[in-house]
Amino acid sequence: MKQVRQSIAVVCMIVLMGTLLLACSSKNEPQVSNNKGNNASTSNTTAEASSSPEATSDTATKTGGTHSYTDYRGHTVEIPDNPQKIVFFGETYGDLLTLGVQAIGAAKVLYENQIYEDKVQGVEDVGLPISLEKTLDLQPDLIIYSVTDEADFEALSKIAPTVIFDTFAPLKERMLELGTILGKTKEAESWLAQYKVKEAAMWEQLKASGMKPGETASVFTYYPGDRLFVMATTGLSQVLYEENGFKPTPLIQKVLDDKKGFEEISMELLKEYAGDRIFILNPVADEAKKSTEQLISSQLWKNLPAVKNGYVYFQDIEQTSADASTRDWLLQQIPNLISEK
Repeated sequence: MKQVRQSIAVVCMIVLMGTLLLACSSKNEPQVSNNKGNNASTSNTTAEASSSPEATSDTATKTGGTHSYTDYRGHTVEIPDNPQKIVFFGETYGDLLTLGVQAIGAAKVLYENQIYEDKVQGVEDVGLPISLEKTLDLQPDLIIYSVTDEADFEALSKIAPTVIFDTFAPLKERMLELGTILGKTKEAESWLAQYKVKEAAMWEQLKASGMKPGETASVFTYYPGDRLFVMATTGLSQVLYEENGFKPTPLIQKVLDDKKGFEEISMELLKEYAGDRIFILNPVADEAKKSTEQLISSQLWKNLPAVKNGYVYFQDIEQTSADASTRDWLLQQIPNLISEK
């Protein structure tokens, strides 16, 4: 597992395996998907297209209907002030929806089965990895791409202005950046302000119902091959470890400090990572489901303090993504999960 910023391999894992474990590969990450960022390279389809606009400056100075924008990978690109035909390739399509935006193209596998899927409308599937041919056919005026591979960036830039977007950045940072890219800064600021209010209300609700100061929490999930992972900077953990929320255990804090989306651990080390409360992400793959069943029937599991106290919660992994739409939904779902116990 590398940095969360290597965007799409880890999220293929988050989406194909259950939204966090199944598809693209990367250096030290699970060989099937993870934070989709690790070089999920574009398809071999060749496509002839005009060259991308030349970058003009390092600042976002507006010039007519376009302005210069520098993405987090250092590419300065001339992009539309108000893009109308967007291809969005990343695992956080729900971010667009909160800003009232629909793309014309996206990777279907990255948004299907998400809590917001029924709100995705009029979007063509560009495949995973992305198909240059399909993308060219859509004639976008902007491509927002979460994979950091330079060859991908160069190929897509010949179709339309392309920016690399860090879909694993913290929510506030990500939404403000997306607002800048889309000409929706006011909408992004408004959504974040509303989210902050709802988030504070959720923690007050949980504290009123028994959450103690300093309580720790852990999030675990299984991947096919009997591989156990503790979650860090992705999905549900991003909500739980907010300033007023639960605290990570010391070992999880180390994973967070290393800016990793998750860490594979041995079952024997589970007790070292387990917090006062444990959240299990129900996997999609049958093999991973079987591993989960074996875990919760083991003596090691039954001896964990959180298990003995009845502080264990189960949530489908596909419903714990990091996008803004899911994050908003989780503010209601987390209290429901805890109150059911």
